[in-house]
Amino acid sequence: MSVVFPAFITLLTFVAMEGVAWLAHKYLMHGSMWYFHEDHHSNGPGFFEKNDAFFLIFAIPSAYCFISGSIAGDFRFWIGAGIALYGLAYFLVHDVFIHRRFSWFKRTKNAYFMAIRKAHKVHHKHLGKEDGECFGMLFVPPRYLREARKALRNQQQRA
Repeated sequence: MSVVFPAFITLLTFVAMEGVAWLAHKYLMHGSMWYFHEDHHSNGPGFFEKNDAFFLIFAIPSAYCFISGSIAGDFRFWIGAGIALYGLAYFLVHDVFIHRRFSWFKRTKNAYFMAIRKAHKVHHKHLGKEDGECFGMLFVPPRYLREARKALRNQQQRA
């Protein structure tokens, strides 16, 4: 097996996970599983949230693919890798960068990251499970990217 095939499967899985995460967020977290997600939309005390249990939705299939793909020596290993990499990106972007559960990435002058943060803030302006918007993490509506670029240009002109 060439290196290209595993890399392609891993990248394709990573990209597909954004769609899976969007669907899970909109229809599960803001649907029948709102009980677990609700505390994520409120400013409750404590470091952990019931919402943190959702990592199992992604960790279990990833572990299954790693294990079964390792035993069989097939493509499932690379699917597991793609899911795991998306989980790492989720942790770094959502938990660290957006919600600042750790003080690692405080400021940015990158339009894409500014757009991600803005889209997520728009999502969180809705405290209930209805009327939500911006359910994705890495793919943001283009208008937020345009706004971020404009804000950066305005900052540069003032400097």
